[in-house]
Amino acid sequence: MDGLEFVDGIILMWFSLTALSVLFVAIDIRNTPEDPVLKWGFILLTAYIGPFGVFLYVFGCREPLPGLHEKYIATRWRQVLGSTMHCVAGDGIGILAGAIIGAVIQLSGLWEILLEYVLGFGFGWAIFQALAMKAMLGSYKQALAKTFYAELVSMNWLMAGMMPTMMILMRTIEGAEDPTSHRFWFVMSMSLLVGFIAAYPINWWLVSRGLKHGMMTVRPHESMIGMDTDMPMDTTPHQAGAQPASAQEHSKHSGNHKPEDQGPSGIIPSTITPSTTRMLGIAAISFGALATGITFGMSMALH
Repeated sequence: MDGLEFVDGIILMWFSLTALSVLFVAIDIRNTPEDPVLKWGFILLTAYIGPFGVFLYVFGCREPLPGLHEKYIATRWRQVLGSTMHCVAGDGIGILAGAIIGAVIQLSGLWEILLEYVLGFGFGWAIFQALAMKAMLGSYKQALAKTFYAELVSMNWLMAGMMPTMMILMRTIEGAEDPTSHRFWFVMSMSLLVGFIAAYPINWWLVSRGLKHGMMTVRPHESMIGMDTDMPMDTTPHQAGAQPASAQEHSKHSGNHKPEDQGPSGIIPSTITPSTTRMLGIAAISFGALATGITFGMSMALH
């Protein structure tokens, strides 16, 4: 057995496990009281990263016992998992579309990366983020404005992890640049997995500063936390860490939190609002990470 046959064997095993993982999540998540967009996000994430996706779903979102979902998802790492998953699931569709289009029209180098970035950011921001947050923020225009920054820096770190992985593997594995090849999809799967890992820390910062939401709990016939209870909705997300603007203002002047101050999900909302200077600095770092990832990937691919 030569090296390529060994790689194909690994790929076959990977996609077999991925198919079983997606099937399990798609069936089981119907009984999980999660926001519908995040449900689709977990299905997409599992399609991207296979058995790792089902592991994250089971230990990060799946309700352990009836009525415990709110408390279960309240831990910070699970909130950040939901935020990162939301980013990767949405951006991943655009990135994959860009990679396929780029291969078909034979783009290469920075032009292909630019296409993947634009499509990934555009789909993730305008559809997966803004549309998902439209009901919570009042209008689509407001949702676009509120989600732009978080989507930008998260996307940059996702691509910073993806690009070198994708370029190195496509250079290493013969035939991996062809979208009709199973090797192409394996490379994209591994790249999205590394991108997920790279994007997790910045999503921790975004969630802890109240700039991005994490997991939610959606149960029928309940009112939205922090919003008008007369709002005509059939299902309501309970976002761990979310609170009304008035509560956020009050929390800025309060350094101590009692148990009764916690939200219904059991997590103390963030009281640290980053300054504009800090946010610009974090954005600059994310672009630096993106540039470093691209430069490293291109230099390794040329060797």
